[in-house]
Amino acid sequence: MAEKQPNIVVVVADDMGFSDVGCYGGEISTPTLDRLAARGLRFTQHYSTGRCWPSRACIMTGNYYQQVPCLSDSGGLPDWGRPLPHYLKPAGYQCYHSGKWHVNQFPEIIAHGGFDRSYYVRDYDRNFTVRDHRLDDQPLPPVEPDSGYYSSTAIGQHAVQFLRVHQQQHAGRPFFLYLAFIAPHFPLHAPQGDIDWYDGVYDAGWDAMRDQRLRRLSELGITHCDLSPRQPQTVPAWNLSPDELAAEIGPGEAPQAVAWNELTPEQQRFQATKMQIHAAMVHRLDREIGRLVEHLKTMGEFDDTVILFVSDNGASAEQIIRGDRHDKRATPGSEASYLCLGPGWSTAANTPFRYHKSWVHEGGVASPLIVHWPAGISARGELRRTPGHFIDIGPTLLELAGADPEPAWRGAGTPPMAGVSLVPAFGADIDVPRATIFFSHIGHRALRMGRWKLVAVEGGAWELYDMETDRSELHDLAAGQPERVAAMAAAWERERGLYRLQSGEERVK
Repeated sequence: MAEKQPNIVVVVADDMGFSDVGCYGGEISTPTLDRLAARGLRFTQHYSTGRCWPSRACIMTGNYYQQVPCLSDSGGLPDWGRPLPHYLKPAGYQCYHSGKWHVNQFPEIIAHGGFDRSYYVRDYDRNFTVRDHRLDDQPLPPVEPDSGYYSSTAIGQHAVQFLRVHQQQHAGRPFFLYLAFIAPHFPLHAPQGDIDWYDGVYDAGWDAMRDQRLRRLSELGITHCDLSPRQPQTVPAWNLSPDELAAEIGPGEAPQAVAWNELTPEQQRFQATKMQIHAAMVHRLDREIGRLVEHLKTMGEFDDTVILFVSDNGASAEQIIRGDRHDKRATPGSEASYLCLGPGWSTAANTPFRYHKSWVHEGGVASPLIVHWPAGISARGELRRTPGHFIDIGPTLLELAGADPEPAWRGAGTPPMAGVSLVPAFGADIDVPRATIFFSHIGHRALRMGRWKLVAVEGGAWELYDMETDRSELHDLAAGQPERVAAMAAAWERERGLYRLQSGEERVK
């Protein structure tokens, strides 16, 4: 382990599937992430919460989001739930943010989040003519049409600019950069040149792509399990109905993840185009990370920088139209279009797992985790199989930074961060000791305990799976192991009660 305090970069993709990037089995061109993985580590069992803002709260605080509820849900936030800059700045770090924020607990990034500089894209319904974006918490003018602006590029440019000024004004001090892209969250928007890169790639459809990804995941050693079934009807209450989708989008839309050969030729053409745009968004995200990597090399800081890459949840089956709605005359992927990936391609992006964003089956919560740090990690291209969660990112980074995890402002008798440090796994493929990993979101619930996972959809019965042999959650063992189910269900209830107590939820009426 390096003696020098490392710089820290945490990169978050938005609604990206587990197997989208190349080094996790995908066909999308992601050379930057692939190189970071080849020279670093890939964790195969790392977890999000299954949804955007809860995942970001976990990353920023080292606690489950239930412990630090939204301001609208609580009469006040616990002081021990502050974001990471409050810990890192006393250890000498300059702290920067660029991109999405969506940590509902801390609406002002400078004032409440503790960052020194921030470029905040609050308008996630647009990628070209962003109307609400802010620099250091102050509003910027809306982006003009045809200006050449694209959200991922702007987010990358501001990050590089912050580091350029850092080098001029704070040379010798370590930095923490939180780089949170909007891509590939809906609406599906991308520069046309990036979309054209994938002409014809998805014409064979989502079933063929799932088979190809499953094979590559096995060859890479990341998963060894069967392919989950398509989820034919997984429509959240806020989605448009099939009739509404046909009226808003047109006859090419597909509201369900049916077999590809059951689609009409018009649907197949339209659906292939949608996946081209999704791929283009991931493609551009990777290029902007590459821009940052090259700048770190120019600064002479690349080897001394810890880079972590995750996705805030699995790919999304949502079919929603917000913002300026959708113009059916517009070229798909352009500013005037508003398309969502939908359940067919979401199922493929989450290969080989079940369900999607918002669920806590593996398709909703499994995230890639790439860790790259040449000065501190000697392993190159190795896999780490220990289960982990976004709550672990905070404790891990504080240990690497040498920051005090229990500063005086936390107060006496307050709970420690819920996460555990993953640093022991940086040197070897070992299990990091922990009791459980807890999941609860919009009625879906789960508990990971060692090799076992207990999981249920909203209103459904508990299901039990052995994650060592059945990561795709196909063979429910609950009926044959009632004692294990009862014990794990009781543990889930205890944890839910504990986090309510810690957050003060029992006082909220």
